[in-house]
Amino acid sequence: MAYGHRYTLRHEATVSTAISILQLVAGAAVPFLIVAASLTQDGSVTSVQEKIAFVRKSAAATVTTAVIGTHLFKTRSGDPTPGLTLSTTGTGVIATAEGTDTDVPYEKGFNVLSGWDLNQGEKEYLHVPGAGIIALKFRTAPASQVWQMSVTIEELG
Repeated sequence: MAYGHRYTLRHEATVSTAISILQLVAGAAVPFLIVAASLTQDGSVTSVQEKIAFVRKSAAATVTTAVIGTHLFKTRSGDPTPGLTLSTTGTGVIATAEGTDTDVPYEKGFNVLSGWDLNQGEKEYLHVPGAGIIALKFRTAPASQVWQMSVTIEELG
């Protein structure tokens, strides 16, 4: 069975505003699927509901550029460098300025004490076309605390 190369973008940061926390920008000829994602917090013992979403963008947010080995990891050591666009308006973490959101293909509420995990079946994977932009985003301001976030993709090209 053929398979694509998988990569995980992850980060840990204090977040207290409605903001894109992870942004992925596909290479021009390298679409990808979102195969897993997670979000947990460190510090609160209070049961609170939050909302997380994947939003597509027509203009990218300004982010801290993802660095291979710091934010972006190969899931198999022999895989090549990902085809993702790595720049301040490409794949990165924690937006300092939002781009333009278009549609919201996925949104879910979760309890901060149990966190959020996205492990969908193959037929439900979110597809991002070549040069497409998608972000994991708090659409409303969450309680201020340290959040651990990750998105795993499988490149198709």
